[in-house]
Amino acid sequence: MREQSIIRAWEYRQRSTSKGVWHRLRRTLVNAAEAWIIDEEAADMLEARGRIPLLVGYEFDPPKRLFFLAPEDLGTIPRRKQVPVRLHSELLLARSVVFLPHRAVSAAASGGAP
Repeated sequence: MREQSIIRAWEYRQRSTSKGVWHRLRRTLVNAAEAWIIDEEAADMLEARGRIPLLVGYEFDPPKRLFFLAPEDLGTIPRRKQVPVRLHSELLLARSVVFLPHRAVSAAASGGAP
């Protein structure tokens, strides 16, 4: 019983310390259909073009540059590697990641079907 309360206290401290960063990262992943790891040079290029990294990336140590882009913008990045859209070591170790949002399917495009 004492061991469970110690573990629970540790978990609460972790949540408090992270200030909700894991929740915000998970929300980012929910909104992403695809994830691509890019190199630092490509991330610099995106910022030079006026793309602003998501703030949640700066809450990590070391900071990460996370971007949401349109699919057509992804084609301008020469070196990229697609990874699964979930929390895993490769994604967490990456310094720069591009996410593509889910495509909205309009009622007209789907023939009015829900």
